[in-house]
Amino acid sequence: MKRNMKRLEPAGLFACDGAGGPPESTKPEGKKPKGMKEERMRFRQMTYCQFKQAMMIAVIMLALPASIGAAIAQEAPALPDDPVAKGLAIAEETERRDEGFGDSRASMQMILENAYGETSERELRSMTLEKPAADEGDWTLNVFDRPRDVEGTALLTYANILEPDDQWMYLPAVARVKRISSVNKSGPFMGSEFAFEDFSSTEVGKYSYTWLRDEACPEPVADRTCHVVERTPLYEHSGYTRQITWTDTVDYQARKVDYYDRKDALLKTLMLTDYRLYQDKYWRAHDLFMENHVTGKSTRLVWEDFAFATGLTDNDFSTNALKRAR
Repeated sequence: MKRNMKRLEPAGLFACDGAGGPPESTKPEGKKPKGMKEERMRFRQMTYCQFKQAMMIAVIMLALPASIGAAIAQEAPALPDDPVAKGLAIAEETERRDEGFGDSRASMQMILENAYGETSERELRSMTLEKPAADEGDWTLNVFDRPRDVEGTALLTYANILEPDDQWMYLPAVARVKRISSVNKSGPFMGSEFAFEDFSSTEVGKYSYTWLRDEACPEPVADRTCHVVERTPLYEHSGYTRQITWTDTVDYQARKVDYYDRKDALLKTLMLTDYRLYQDKYWRAHDLFMENHVTGKSTRLVWEDFAFATGLTDNDFSTNALKRAR
């Protein structure tokens, strides 16, 4: 049995056709306003509808930034009070937010400046393969493309936890792969202010941690708060007795690192800026500036063209791959 039902047409979200006016409970049924009264009623209806329009637009405009922020922001973790446990928790949160990228590629410009302000530039390609196992670190491969005298030089790193990292370097001038001794990993990489060990991934288990304090982050994000944490290398033959890191409390990314040498004197400072978000999850700093306080030299790494999940496999990170990288 069919029932006669009145079809209800949904009104347009922003429609103002007179149907959106205020209730007219006092209007006599069957009577229509005429002349000036009719125009006044229509004006009242339009004004009321336009008021609703303005309110709806305001609500949407206020909600839109919040929804976008909610899409990319992650809930801040609850941190313990104990300084050691708190420092570890901060490092673990930073690592957790970078899990799952699989593999990545990027290009890099290396700018070396000596104490007299003279500069030289090099161009590299960098590849990373994520290793999710807790007892294994990520693999990285860096290949020089320019200038001609270093073209094809490549560094392959298998990051370990407490054991020394495995590192090999391909030297095209002699066409051979050279294994980097663990005792030499504190030395400068290709004349830069970055040591060989600086090009290894900073796995959580490679350090012990102590939270020191919270304070304003360094420029250009001085409006944010940073956790200041001391981390001490647990692996042998590190060139550093300790490192002080500034990690922002919003994205949990490193903003600054102070490196102390084997005499516990401040040796270098690394500033990480120009962070950009990829795939709504992975933050990458595009400008890394390392300053040596002893020599007055500096090295800037400018990163570009990050790409993720590009299909890299273990075969792309073998010692044979070093020779093919050119």
